[in-house]
Amino acid sequence: MDLLNTLVDKGLRRESPTREEALAVLATSDDDLLDVVAAAGKVRRHWFGRRVKLNYLVNLKSGLCPEDCSYCSQRLGSKAEILKYTWLKPDQASQAAAAGVAGGAKRVCLVASGRGPTDRDVDRVSDTIKAIKEQNEAVEVCACLGLLSDGQAERLREAGADAYNHNLNTSEATYGDITTTHTYADRVDTVNKAHAAGLSACSGLIAGMGESDEDLVDVVFSLRELDPDSVPVNFLIPMEGTPLAEEWHLTPQRCLRILAMTRFVCPDVEVRIAGGREVHLRTMQPLALHLANSIFLGDYLTSEGQAGRADLEMIADAGFEVEGAGEVTLPEHRVAGRGGCGSHGEGGGCGSHGESGGCGSSREGGSVCGSVPAEGGRGSAAPAGPAVASEPRTDLVAVRRRGAGTDLAPNA
Repeated sequence: MDLLNTLVDKGLRRESPTREEALAVLATSDDDLLDVVAAAGKVRRHWFGRRVKLNYLVNLKSGLCPEDCSYCSQRLGSKAEILKYTWLKPDQASQAAAAGVAGGAKRVCLVASGRGPTDRDVDRVSDTIKAIKEQNEAVEVCACLGLLSDGQAERLREAGADAYNHNLNTSEATYGDITTTHTYADRVDTVNKAHAAGLSACSGLIAGMGESDEDLVDVVFSLRELDPDSVPVNFLIPMEGTPLAEEWHLTPQRCLRILAMTRFVCPDVEVRIAGGREVHLRTMQPLALHLANSIFLGDYLTSEGQAGRADLEMIADAGFEVEGAGEVTLPEHRVAGRGGCGSHGEGGGCGSHGESGGCGSSREGGSVCGSVPAEGGRGSAAPAGPAVASEPRTDLVAVRRRGAGTDLAPNA
């Protein structure tokens, strides 16, 4: 396909595809799917080889969030029967993190429900970061605490945080359909605060909330402009007790096309398969490793994931290798110049931050922190590609009952 050859050439040069080319990837047929995976796989291998970075979540504070994000089981008014607990103590969080590191995780993600941290909360998380770093100096720590106030990102960095996560989740045009208690602009502001403080910005999306292909392309191009170092791609886990519990739009094939489109738009950033891979990719997960170079190990915030040992076996069986603690995840040009995957003058880059580079919101129960109508967001009501509805796989959705906040051993 001429389209795929063009996209590979652009990806190897860190050039941006056009919106029409990105939409065309989502519109490809299932007959062409392996060709799409192979093409995006060339770009992935060029920048990241066959390495897979492992990340591990620690839910520092679960449930009782005042925000109304429709996809989130911790949201205001959620009837999901999830674990609810207040802040873990630093030693408890450090023990939970140690389990993930022992399982091969290179990065620990510290997440807390809520609109954003108070200054006292930042003190708590700072103490936790220090406790984790004392136990394992080499581990990367990413904080995910919601909307940041002035000066908080700098304090987290001083405490030893390496990155900050805050996802855009969906397009600006449809953001008000999923959340009313804060705005899309609030999220962009927090990612920019992380950038400005020198933290590696981590910001991604959630697919499967009824959005159109145009919405998916919009949010990925917006992420490119924000220039995060890592882009988590979440697939909605429809949790009972949330407004989106009946949203089952994804097929394994559509998930692969979404990951491929993300890789083409942001060729040299860490693309992470985040929440929902077990529910929606299912037995196609190994193919997704040809598109993404990063996954979460074990369980999520409020839902259970694939067994950690199964993750490691999947990586090995697919011919990939776990990225070691001493290896640098990002390509040299991003590390040296804080550049990225698109349009920094003549040198490429993923946004418009000059040399500042960066990574930014919480990832809830397999997704990340309004109600989306079943017909989708703006643009076409159905995906432009094969619009085969996914059968609800509620049997694959399990509420987390182990690990942080419990007396049971974590899954790592």
